[in-house]
This record gives sequence, structure tokens and C-alpha cells, in this order.
Amino acid sequence: MDIRKCILLSLLIVALVVPALAGVQYLYGKPEMSAAISGTNEFSPGVETPVTVIVSNSGTNPIMEVNPNKIASQDPPNLAKQVKVGLEVGDAPVEIKSDPQMIGDIPGGMSKPVTFVVKFDKDAKAGTYELPLELTYQYVFTNDQEDVKNGVGILMTSYRDKTEKISLPVTVTSDVNLQVNGVETEHLNVGTEGYLKLVLENTGDEHATNAVAKLVPDVNGPLVPTDGSVYIGEFNPGDVTTCLFKVSTSKDAEPQTYPLNVVVEYEKANGEKATSDTEVIGVPVGGKIDFAIVSTASTVHPGQKATIDVTYKNTGFATAYNAQARISAVDPFTSNDDTAFLGDLAPGESAVAHYKVTIDKEATLKNYGLDSEVRYRDALDNSQISDTMKMTVSVVKAEGMGAVLSNPIVIAAGIAVLIGAGYYIVRARKSK
Repeated sequence: MDIRKCILLSLLIVALVVPALAGVQYLYGKPEMSAAISGTNEFSPGVETPVTVIVSNSGTNPIMEVNPNKIASQDPPNLAKQVKVGLEVGDAPVEIKSDPQMIGDIPGGMSKPVTFVVKFDKDAKAGTYELPLELTYQYVFTNDQEDVKNGVGILMTSYRDKTEKISLPVTVTSDVNLQVNGVETEHLNVGTEGYLKLVLENTGDEHATNAVAKLVPDVNGPLVPTDGSVYIGEFNPGDVTTCLFKVSTSKDAEPQTYPLNVVVEYEKANGEKATSDTEVIGVPVGGKIDFAIVSTASTVHPGQKATIDVTYKNTGFATAYNAQARISAVDPFTSNDDTAFLGDLAPGESAVAHYKVTIDKEATLKNYGLDSEVRYRDALDNSQISDTMKMTVSVVKAEGMGAVLSNPIVIAAGIAVLIGAGYYIVRARKSK
């Protein structure tokens, strides 16, 4: 056994015999600090993630003195005291979102974790970068003491501040970096379905295959993709492609710009499946197609068969195709002809519908509101129905010749006269 091992064994035996810390001093030692990222050190461009760093102290105290006439030091020389840790950017394309942190004392042979939130730049190029980790701490520099007399002594410990930097390697992976260069809509209005055209570019470093662009609706938004996937195929760095989607809009929406998410799912060169970062785009939505009845109230009489003329106007923001109006006839009205074809109506255009109705002879004289709606096709040939409108029909008492002609007694008398006249004519012809 060499002399060094003998000395260490002797010191260990003495330490077991002597009461703890009674006159024990470490003659040499210092902290030996190191750090490493816990888990993977590979990150995608644009990702914001917590990064946990393990800070370790491997310092030892190789030589110890046992002297009952000396005071034991409170702190061993390999203790890193009041450790402060800060992560810096260095040459990496990142933003450090966490301030430096105090993690306390780290004895020799021990480690402590510390976590920082890091956001990698969206356009970060693939490669390996260094993140500097700055450590600031104190350690025992000297122990000076007076001789122990009558069991009393003084120990003066001085500490030295130290700052050191440790490089942490991080790797930015090769990925598709999605960029939206253009957003256009066609026939996209409130309550209808329309087209959304996007110009997409891969500004990343990955040579993607089997790429598919997908729309992802906002949870609280009124936009719903009805044809929300487009196959791109190869999507290499610098490639630009145009994708056409179908999107429908809720009837409760307002004419304004709404958010919608777009991503690209693809296969990497090594066959691994991946998804690009999500891009949020603004999609403008036009006003809805709407109708109004612009004609005046129709006037009819009890017991009458009448034709009601109603004028409908497209007061909305898009053309209604193959529009067809309809009324709901309720007592005292009946109708076997309650629909009317209006044709194509552009914004601001009007058309007249003609409805044939019969009014009950016992109808109460007053104004009646009949429900009416317009069924039409939007620009993508989807069937739509307008909001319900009220058309006013006034039932009034017949006057003048109309009253005479609508009187049942007059009508019966007229019929009797016609029958009598017919009989007279027939008899006259027979007598000849």
C-alpha cells in the first residue's frame, strides 16, 4: 500500500475515534463545478420550452488534519455557497425568458436542478449552438485561528467570490419552418361557404416529403374548414406553394377578420413524421346575404280569391342564386300556390313574387302578418335559407261595386236571373 493510501486510512480511523468536528480541519479542497442539460438538448425552431440544467459540485477535500487544539471549520473548502445561476444567449438563436436564480449551497458530491424558459427563434437555422451558463458562488479561502486556551479559541474564516461560465451545447433540429405569404378569400360571407387561398413557403432546412397543409379552426371562432386539407407532396427549403381550401362561416358571425390556424404535416428525410409550427392567419369575412320585403301591405276582402304581390330585395353583400320565396298561409288564408321563383338577385336587386290566396268569408277585419322566407343557393351551390320576414296583409270590408259583387244575396239573385234568362231563351228557340 502506497504512502498516500496509508495517510488517508489513518485519517479515516482518527475521524471515527475523534468526536465529530472536534478539532478537524481540511487543509486543502475547493468546489469543482459542472453543469449539463437534463434530458434532450435538441429543440425545434420556434418552440418555447422549459430547459432544466443540473448543476453539480464534484469538489473533494483530500487532506484533513485532526488537532484537538484547533477549532473545526464551519464550512469545508469544497462547499459552493450561495450559488447563483444565470443562462445567457451566447451565439444561439434563442430568447432567455427567465432571470438568474439563487439555488443555495451545493456541497461536494451533490447536485441541484435549475429550470429556465427558453424560446428558440422561429427562423433558427439547424445546427449546434452554445448557451453560456454563468455560476456565481462563494467558497472558503482561509481559516485563521488563535490558539485554544482554557477551551476557548477564535476561528476567522474568509470567503472568496468566484464567477465561472460553463458552455451548454444545444442543437436546433432541421424542420419545416412554415411562413404564410398570402391570404385571399372568394365568396366567403357570413352564413355561407367560400374559398380560402393561402400561399405557403418553407423557410426551414428540412427536405419534407408527403407534406399536407391543414387548417385548424380556432376554438371560439366562427370559421369551420369544410375542405381543410391539401396535399403538397415535396416541400423543400425555399419552396412556395398555393393551397385552396373551402371554409364555411357561422350565421352568427359578423363581417370582420377572424383567426384561423394552419400547419403542415410531413415526413422528414429519415422517415420520421413531424408537424410544422402553427401559423395564425387572419381571414376576412364579408357581410351575409339578407332579404327585406320592400312592398306595401296588400289589401284583400273576406271570401275573396286574390293575388298578393310581394317585392323582395337583396339587402346583403353577395349574390343569391336561384332564389325562391315562400309564404306560410295561416287562418283565415289558404293557398295552393305559396311559392314563387325570384331568380338570381345581386346585392341591391329586387324581384316580385305573386301568391294566389283565398280569404275565409268569416275573416276578421284587421292586419295579418304572414311569415315569409327565401331559399337560395350561395356561390358554391350550397342551399341556404334567409331569416324569416313578416309580410302584412290587410283584410278590409269590400265597398262599392266590390261589396255588391261579394254579397251572397246579390250573387244568388244574379245566378237566378241567369238561369231564368237561359230558360227563356231555350223555350223561345223550341217554340220556333
